[in-house]
Amino acid sequence: MKLVIPGGTGQVGTILDRAFTGAGHDVVVLTRRPTGDRQLPWDGRTLGPWADAFDGADAVINLAGRSVSCRYTPANLRDMMDSRVLSTRVVGEAIAAAANPPRVWLQMSTATIYAHRFDAPNDEATGVIGGDEPDVPRYWEYSVRIAKAWEREQERAATPSTRKVALRAAMVMSPDRGGVFDVLLRMARLGLGGPVAGGAQYVSWIHERDLVRAVEFLIERDDMAGPVNLAAPAPLPQRAFMRELRSAWGMPVGLPATTWMAELGALALRSDTELLLKSRRVVPGRLLDAGFTFTHPDWPQAATDLVQRVRGR
Repeated sequence: MKLVIPGGTGQVGTILDRAFTGAGHDVVVLTRRPTGDRQLPWDGRTLGPWADAFDGADAVINLAGRSVSCRYTPANLRDMMDSRVLSTRVVGEAIAAAANPPRVWLQMSTATIYAHRFDAPNDEATGVIGGDEPDVPRYWEYSVRIAKAWEREQERAATPSTRKVALRAAMVMSPDRGGVFDVLLRMARLGLGGPVAGGAQYVSWIHERDLVRAVEFLIERDDMAGPVNLAAPAPLPQRAFMRELRSAWGMPVGLPATTWMAELGALALRSDTELLLKSRRVVPGRLLDAGFTFTHPDWPQAATDLVQRVRGR
């Protein structure tokens, strides 16, 4: 199978590239700064020679977009919007121009599209799209606006021969250095992994192996199109999420943090408190209905697996 992964040098792209290449598939990565034989240069905005890789590919998995691990300044939010929308647009143009277009286009999206809520989980059929929740910072609405624009750009693309899937992904947990699990585990090991602002906000997540398996599943399932939640079926409150992570590592202490303390911590990490404070209670309704089974459905077991792999590095 031939796969093309635009924006494939980040955490998720590295996971997918490693898994599919290891399984013997032909993987081409599009990146602004190519360093290997299987990497092609692109700018994420304009058509170029890289588009030839789409001709005859089995699947395109577009992951391009500025990292959300940054301060949510107006300039960074605009960069997040432009990098996602423009890269999606040009991927659609490349697919439309291919003589033998890919049969499926998996487009990264985000579970952040759903509303900040505690009362019920969000699946694809009944989930509440965010943007107008009361009592949340006003700039959170822009994150939802980005997600909507991201998916809308794929929907508008004129690619009648290519099935389109929007991957509404939760936080991907892997033992790789620099990923979200690495950051959370470091906090837990330092005794800082306690409840943040009370810890009632839900954390949605997916183990890297289930991410890979879900992508394989969606490539093969010709009946699956449109938005699909990539999240384990058991999201849990942040206080429980971090408690299980501390338990897996063997750290009995987890100091709590107030909202203002979280803001100071996010400032130090050059990140944003939305990543900590928004309640993302997302479940994989369509995957479960289609018969997909998770290898790591529950966080305690997944956290144990990831910690063991970190210890074995």
